[in-house]
Amino acid sequence: MQFPESWLREFCNPPVNTEELARLLTMAGLEVEELRPVAPAFHGIVVAEIVEAEQHPNADRLRVCRVDAGPHSKDGPLQIVCGAPNARVGIKVPLAIVGAELPPGEDGKPFKIGTGKLRGVESFGMLCSARELKLSEDHGGLLELAADAPLGQDIREHLKLDDTLFTLKLTPNLAHCLSVYGVAREVSALTGSPLVEPNLQAVAQAHADVLPVSVQDSDLCGRFSGRIVRGVNPKAQTPAWMVERLARCGQRSVSPLVDISNYVMFELGRPSHIFDLDKIHGGLSVRWAKEGESLKLLNGNTVALDAQVGVIADDQAVESLAGIMGGDATAVSHDTRNIYIEAAFWWPKAVMGRSRRYNFSTDAGHRFERGVDPQGTVEHIERITRLVQEICGGEAGPIDDQQPAMPVREPVTLRVARACKVIGMPVTQAECASVFQRLGLPFVEGDGTLTVTPPSWRFDITLEEDLIEEVVRILGYERLPATPPLAPVTARVRSESQRAPFAVRHALAGLDYQETINFSFVEARWELELAGNAEPIKVLNPIAAPLSVMRTSLLGSLIQVLKYNLARKAPRVRVFELGRVFLRDASVQDTDHSVAGVHQPLRVSGLAYGPAAAPQWAQADKAVDFFDVKGDIEALLAPRKATFVAAEHPAMHPGRCAAVQLDGATIGHIGELHPKWRQGYELPQAPVLFELDLAAVQKRELPAAQGVPRQQLIQRDLALVVADKVTHDALMGTLRDDPLVRAAWLFDVYKPAQPTADIAAGERSLAVRLELLDDSSTLTEERIDAAVVSAVARVQAAHGARLRA
Repeated sequence: MQFPESWLREFCNPPVNTEELARLLTMAGLEVEELRPVAPAFHGIVVAEIVEAEQHPNADRLRVCRVDAGPHSKDGPLQIVCGAPNARVGIKVPLAIVGAELPPGEDGKPFKIGTGKLRGVESFGMLCSARELKLSEDHGGLLELAADAPLGQDIREHLKLDDTLFTLKLTPNLAHCLSVYGVAREVSALTGSPLVEPNLQAVAQAHADVLPVSVQDSDLCGRFSGRIVRGVNPKAQTPAWMVERLARCGQRSVSPLVDISNYVMFELGRPSHIFDLDKIHGGLSVRWAKEGESLKLLNGNTVALDAQVGVIADDQAVESLAGIMGGDATAVSHDTRNIYIEAAFWWPKAVMGRSRRYNFSTDAGHRFERGVDPQGTVEHIERITRLVQEICGGEAGPIDDQQPAMPVREPVTLRVARACKVIGMPVTQAECASVFQRLGLPFVEGDGTLTVTPPSWRFDITLEEDLIEEVVRILGYERLPATPPLAPVTARVRSESQRAPFAVRHALAGLDYQETINFSFVEARWELELAGNAEPIKVLNPIAAPLSVMRTSLLGSLIQVLKYNLARKAPRVRVFELGRVFLRDASVQDTDHSVAGVHQPLRVSGLAYGPAAAPQWAQADKAVDFFDVKGDIEALLAPRKATFVAAEHPAMHPGRCAAVQLDGATIGHIGELHPKWRQGYELPQAPVLFELDLAAVQKRELPAAQGVPRQQLIQRDLALVVADKVTHDALMGTLRDDPLVRAAWLFDVYKPAQPTADIAAGERSLAVRLELLDDSSTLTEERIDAAVVSAVARVQAAHGARLRA
């Protein structure tokens, strides 16, 4: 929000200087981001009139001018040599008299004007352009001043250049300060200086014409006001004072009608729109748009509309984007003769986020989505009409004012005792009442309470804390005592049976994986192909067209990271991500930590590609495979023992994929990327991926003390011939089904190229080591042999295994 200090002081002029005013606003929550003078330092520049202009005798591009500078040309007009193309008799321009100093140049030094000679002709001063005075970048000619500018007047006084531009950085709850009058209302409350009300008197009505308007959707528009003005002159010149104020608010002049609408928006905070009445077909309807409709906007863009966007339409087509921007078809032009002035109250939620859908923003949308006073539509139309008649003429008709759904402001009660507790210093009920009175907040006093009914322009007051904030910022944060907090600090100790997410990250980093952080919104293709999700949750306003849906799996993000690294010639990639996924779940309720219908669990996912280990002299290169990553998962979950069961996953190879189970529950999957997706994503070889539920990974078993065995551990090796279909886990489970067998593990697999006498086709030999132990007594050879024979018998009965000859 940018505005000149002089305009603010027309509404409220407190007895403080510029720096004090800026500090006062900042300490009240209206942060002054920048203070900047309207014009740089210079002096000796006065208003002068060119009375003669002749061609330079020795230069084609120079003219010899004689100028009248009033009291500064006592001995007659001054002779000035000038090269500006618009130097002509009769115009008034800035003149730098001898001794004047122009704004500093690139070297930082001011440029001093003296008597000079150009191509043999003397020059006693310099006629200036706006660029030479650093008022703008326009260097097309001399700066032409108003015809009634007093000769000899200092240009700083004439153009009111001794002014300061305020730039406020407002938070979203300060919508009532998005106007000069709104800021002045705050300054009046802060300083006690009187507030000057704007002139909002009604204009005389010259005809009874009314444009038919139908407000069809009250959840879009709560109030709609409009007026017809006939016989305007759109070719009139916008007054210099209005052009100047708009420029100092950062707005360029367009045309008188558009300038008037913008001026009132900056003055009173009311965005409005002026239609060319003769381009409207029939009446207007205020409604939500329909699928398939489109609109060409004033900025030249044509946008596709849907039922989430509000519009103003006539009997033939959509003519305006509600609360954001008007349409090109009904825009005013130099041929406009009759206009329709519209001012409405659009519900903030009906405007919020709509501009971002079309990748642009407007001052009107910025204000409406934060809240604009619904009570001022008629008065502001009167203000616009008066300015239109003063500048463009015209005859005004009656104002049509429709109020289908005005907002109702609920009272909010402030407890003085609670205010003291929250603020941290004693405040009295009288002080609170004084604050509300200064802010224009109507209230009713009770026993230790004040009940405030928020006025129509304060959309930010809904809670008791909002009133407490108003009290402390108006009384002044400087009054707050510097007292240390007294609240006890209680450490929240995590249970030892659960690891922190950082510990999981640390463990994966120790396994040679690097963490990546990716967007939660991904390409719809990833969801369909890698997660089998044909109906993901769509993003309403994606930051980029491909990133259009919320992810239900982390795998797509990791594959994209892999492609990014491979494009940069990375031979070995091992990455992981810890993040949320977004699943449809009707049982989830809307709370402070959740969104209705969306379950958002945390997952941990990893990807390994390329060599299993970094190159070294002691071992040959080996491509990472399923079992390498399986070992990483076992290390991550240790000391808990995971079970890997053959399964299927949309992203993984049908024969090289397993479900990871803990205590009989599936917590994720591991597998090689499906060949179809490896080819579709143009990967030289298939990476190995895993994705696990983070909550399950965080759980861990607490260590339990156990005595050191007093008996000797016995080991026996078996070579068992089994069919290829017998799984490792099934075989190991059968071998361990004996109290004496403390452990069993596979240490070798042999499968001959051709069938042999002891290993037939479709069979393989598994070398297994058994650990036998009895805590109560020493194992004898007889018991050991019996345990081995029992183990062989069990696997023979369960899996058809036999000892290899």
